[in-house]
Amino acid sequence: MKPAIRVHNLSKRYNLGSPVGGYKTLRESIMAIGTAALPHLVSQRRTQGDRQLACQRLLWALKDVSLDIQPGEAVGVIGRNGAGKSTFLKVLSRITEPTDGRVELYGRVGSLLEVGTGFHAELTGRENIYLNGAIFGMTRREIDRKFDDIVAFSEVEQFLDTPVKRYSSGMFVRLAFAVAAHLEPEILLVDEVLAVGDVAFQKKCLGKMGEVSRSGRTVLFVSHNMATILNLCDKAAVFAHGRLAFVGPVEEGVKLYMSQQDAPEQAEVDLADHPNRRPSCTPVLGRIRLLDGERNPTTQIPCGAPMMVELAALPHCPFTEPHFAVGIDDVLGCRILTAATYLTDTAPPSLRRTGPLMCRLDGLPLVPGRYALTLNAGPQGAQWTDMIDQALWFEVVPTDYYGNGQLPSPDWGRCLIRSRWSRVKDNEDNQKFPAGRS
Repeated sequence: MKPAIRVHNLSKRYNLGSPVGGYKTLRESIMAIGTAALPHLVSQRRTQGDRQLACQRLLWALKDVSLDIQPGEAVGVIGRNGAGKSTFLKVLSRITEPTDGRVELYGRVGSLLEVGTGFHAELTGRENIYLNGAIFGMTRREIDRKFDDIVAFSEVEQFLDTPVKRYSSGMFVRLAFAVAAHLEPEILLVDEVLAVGDVAFQKKCLGKMGEVSRSGRTVLFVSHNMATILNLCDKAAVFAHGRLAFVGPVEEGVKLYMSQQDAPEQAEVDLADHPNRRPSCTPVLGRIRLLDGERNPTTQIPCGAPMMVELAALPHCPFTEPHFAVGIDDVLGCRILTAATYLTDTAPPSLRRTGPLMCRLDGLPLVPGRYALTLNAGPQGAQWTDMIDQALWFEVVPTDYYGNGQLPSPDWGRCLIRSRWSRVKDNEDNQKFPAGRS
């Protein structure tokens, strides 16, 4: 069977920073013209340090990547930030040209790599549907046939004739995904942009990708949520430092990826330049601290003990009244608990005036293990504009949670709960379940 995607020795190199010396004055430019006439003198002046500096400015985002992906396969592309996942999808979608190697695509490609890719900000949602359809190689008749389904899926019918530059990021990604998924591409490439939408829309998108895969078309999905990868994909491609480290069954790929997660537990993390901040975010969060019930910095929380999370915004936070959410994820990236300022009536009215914000969780009901805090921030009543995955790692350690000497075990699930048991009296049992009824 001919593969849907064939990649052979694919490499992509970037030059970091500007040329040595940056912008030049007129005098420097004239001198450069003169020295260009004397190449033998220039070569003599080049030192070993100059050559080393030139090498340091080269980054191989991809290096010698080779794999075949068969039609109908759903492949999870996973790896740490900077591993080369997004670059790989951009080369496949022809957004960027490879430095070396070859890519063969057998079928029409639909891609959703960044919010608004292929959209024109001045055009309306309706016009962008037809524009994207044309980019995907669809005829107008084919687009007309799918138009109503696209609009219904995106849930932006009210704003269909509004220029997309006035759309929120959530509306943008709704329409972009709806177009990419409904115009019947043989190959669908999706980067982790679905996190912009709300939970209900994410679920609908994942269901649509599963439907696309079951119909015999090929799906490549980049995500840091291993639970989603395990549910959606049957194969995994693991990237590390620009190279393909593994291609095979999704369970084995996820296990390898998790073994690479060597981020240490930390009580305090500077968020200003955090590597796990999602692309195109507007930075809001500046610092996070994990504290125990006595407000002491810690990396370990006993089962059932209180936990406090201190958040501070950046000094140049662009929003007057930002709101925040703290999510607790397990090692697979699956959400366990969420605490947010909009889910309580205790949040201070103004973070900008009161300084750092403290979130207290009374009695953390988690089994022993490693967990991560994922952070969201944004203006009141709008989509999140700052999102940091796995901003801080911590450990939940076992204690006598139930007071009977039995230490909690991860085999019991993810959350702990105290229960009360008693014997039901015969007369109470008869009242609740009368004879002759079931």
